[in-house]
Amino acid sequence: MEVSGRIGLAIFLLGCIACSDRPVEESPRLNVLLITADDLGLQLSTYGDDVIETPNVDALAASGVQFEVAYVAQASCSPSRSAMFTGLYVHSNGQFGLTNASDFSLHPHLHDATMPNILKRAGYRTGIIGKLHVAPEDRFQWDLRSRVNARDVRGMAAAAEAFIGSGEQGPFFLMVNYTDPHAYRERDPQTREIVGDWTFMDRFEGIPETLVEPSEKTVLPFQRIDTPEQRKRVAGYYNEVRRVDFGVGLLLDVLDRNGHSGDTLIILTGDHGPPFDRGKTTVYEGGLRVPFLVRWPGVSARARSTAMVSTVDILPTIVDATGAPAAVEMEGISLRPVLENPEADWREYLFAEFHLHGPPWFPRRAVRDDRYKLIHNLLAETASPRTGIDGDLGYVDSRDERYDGTPVRQAFDIFANPPEFELYDLREDPWEFRNLSKESEHAETLERLKTALLDWRRETDDPLLDPDFVERMRQRVANY
Repeated sequence: MEVSGRIGLAIFLLGCIACSDRPVEESPRLNVLLITADDLGLQLSTYGDDVIETPNVDALAASGVQFEVAYVAQASCSPSRSAMFTGLYVHSNGQFGLTNASDFSLHPHLHDATMPNILKRAGYRTGIIGKLHVAPEDRFQWDLRSRVNARDVRGMAAAAEAFIGSGEQGPFFLMVNYTDPHAYRERDPQTREIVGDWTFMDRFEGIPETLVEPSEKTVLPFQRIDTPEQRKRVAGYYNEVRRVDFGVGLLLDVLDRNGHSGDTLIILTGDHGPPFDRGKTTVYEGGLRVPFLVRWPGVSARARSTAMVSTVDILPTIVDATGAPAAVEMEGISLRPVLENPEADWREYLFAEFHLHGPPWFPRRAVRDDRYKLIHNLLAETASPRTGIDGDLGYVDSRDERYDGTPVRQAFDIFANPPEFELYDLREDPWEFRNLSKESEHAETLERLKTALLDWRRETDDPLLDPDFVERMRQRVANY
């Protein structure tokens, strides 16, 4: 048969299929499981931490792509989650601070541009277990909003099973948010008033069975503060991480039992780093760096990737995977290229920011490449950041005479009273103890990163480029 004849036959056959009463079967749409853990940094064995073993998270990492360098948009819960939900940086979406400590919320034009709303319109069942913590909460379209205690990992798995295994037709989107490893304070069971200091819950409902004890190993590398109290706090944090790992194992078992391991996009991350000084609420690596694991059946390789990714990439990736139409133009990027090929060309720079976690107003911007990082403290000459988070004593302990003249003291001095610019060589100094911004041999790098940061701010219409906006925000926050 000639070529033209074969083409004619193909067209004829396609026409027959199109006119047939028999429906053409479409590939089933991917389900989506998004897992977050409050304050979870890189304290996992799959990221090289040797204090504990996290076999369930490690197994998930081994079944997909583990990104070695991943940033949150802002190291504070509500702002961080707002970026996940919208695919936009915080300065673009409006959730500058915590919902329970400020009146900030998503801009009105984004109320129906969030992850669950987009997927709901695309025919997905939507569910959330654990915190939402982005305003306005009543505009999020959930078919399920579970109120189970988010430290009760067995209860969370049961809620997930009820949702996933309900028998309802159509694909699902489920977000599971563990409260661990967040610090906590006891509340009076009657009045709900806080009655205790910040601490960590070593064990909840018998999990974990074996506890991490304070030792010379329970010292965080981005602090290097070694005191009995700090060893105890860090050990408590690790016990909560182990509970998260147990919960992730239960959750993956739920997918297996319900036959959805092979048709579910799984993303696991933290909403920011640990609740310790120089971690959470900063733009240091200890605050911004989080685990980031993705398993996309049929797309993701089994690999570790050095591509620099951000939590603003989560929604673009989900939109790509599900075919759901995006509601607005997003600033994040679908991870498909580096999931298919971890060595694919990718972004040169990774950006992050900070506004507030509660007063004071001390905005910052940050950019890094594969080696160097620049921090711009926008109000360095007129204001100072907070020096404590969730009861941590890292800064207070750094004042002890044992740290006189040490890199620890110098780092915490900058933490409390930063200059306008900080520059770090992350290859030689991964936890940022030596500021290079004044050293002449790094002048070219400093200027290159300044340019990259300013370009990003202009491209994303950063409102803090306007001094009047900065001042209005300062006055607004001063009234909290």
